[in-house]
Amino acid sequence: MARWAPGASDRLQRAAMELFAEHGFEATTVAGIAERAGVTERTFFRYFADKREVLFAGEQHLEAVFVSAIAGAPADAPLTDLLVAALDAGGAALQDMRGREFARARNEIIGANEQLQERELLKLAKLSHSVASALVERGIADVPARLAGDLVVSVFSTAFARWVAADETRDLVELQRQGLTAINTLVRTETG
Repeated sequence: MARWAPGASDRLQRAAMELFAEHGFEATTVAGIAERAGVTERTFFRYFADKREVLFAGEQHLEAVFVSAIAGAPADAPLTDLLVAALDAGGAALQDMRGREFARARNEIIGANEQLQERELLKLAKLSHSVASALVERGIADVPARLAGDLVVSVFSTAFARWVAADETRDLVELQRQGLTAINTLVRTETG
């Protein structure tokens, strides 16, 4: 087995996803993942802390994309535009990272395991906090920033669930925009 084989991270991730699908998350071992990928266990641990992290690789990158979109928006951008910028950037980045089929397989694996579901919720809570912090840095008051962080996560996770559905073909960014429109309609209906 190669120690520093090119593309080892991608091969490990593919091997893990295949084994998770074939045998379930719990029954899959790091040794099995490494063997399927043609590398050593030691190589596995160079890329991932444990087998859960195979499913959550890229989490920090995605969070950074949301935050960077907020930070990079024009200085006079209203809060709504900041949220749209963050969602558009995050949705586009997620689609580009691994694509819909990978996201569908990942979602199915996470949905079948309670501990992975908890880890996914923690990831979303961190995203909400990061978005809120980025908004506060732009001068948005704490309470609206926190609500906006939660709103971004709600729109993102709702659109994501629709995007990975077996019969869905629409773009994630389009689905997020539809979610924002639905919230806007809901708010106008309730307050009008």
